[in-house]
Amino acid sequence: MTDWLIGLMESLGAVGAGLAIALENLFPPLPSEVILPLAGFTASRGNMDLLDVLVCTTLGSVIGALALYAVGAMLGRERTLAIASKLPLIKISDIEKTEAFFQRHGRKTVFFGRMIPIFRSLISIPAGVERMPLPIFTLLTTAGSLIWNTVFVMAGYLLGDQWHLVETYAGIGSKVVLGLVALAVVIFIVIRLTERRKGRHASRR
Repeated sequence: MTDWLIGLMESLGAVGAGLAIALENLFPPLPSEVILPLAGFTASRGNMDLLDVLVCTTLGSVIGALALYAVGAMLGRERTLAIASKLPLIKISDIEKTEAFFQRHGRKTVFFGRMIPIFRSLISIPAGVERMPLPIFTLLTTAGSLIWNTVFVMAGYLLGDQWHLVETYAGIGSKVVLGLVALAVVIFIVIRLTERRKGRHASRR
């Protein structure tokens, strides 16, 4: 993957870094934790302008986020509810609670979500489903992405040949987030199965 990214940046410069970040939003297996420090390292060698890298990667983040926002908008609330009604262990009330949460905290969620591994891409979809005003979504996404991108690009820029250390430590953070998500899913399943058992016992009495 690293060789492919290096080739892309050598061919297209900062625009290549921005393209890689746009694709990262759509294909999470392309981690920004690798792309951004590598772009910073490449800039430190004089092969790309640092400011161009920050502008292009942030623009790439916004373009990728807007694509996923469009997916959520096309999906819409009715289709989301229809899909949810067919999923095991999922209740319509779960979607309604999520909607209520997003209506109250949607702006904070979009902004800070751009700085959390895994959620960076996914947060754009519910924003589209809820039809968050596009100018606000774009502004919050740009601000959150700029902070995230700047931290990782500058880390790679300052570390130079040791840029891969950023990937190592960021990877630990990603695994922690993934572990917490998995734990939350397990707890949700246990609670929902327990509710079903109690409902069956109550119906038999």
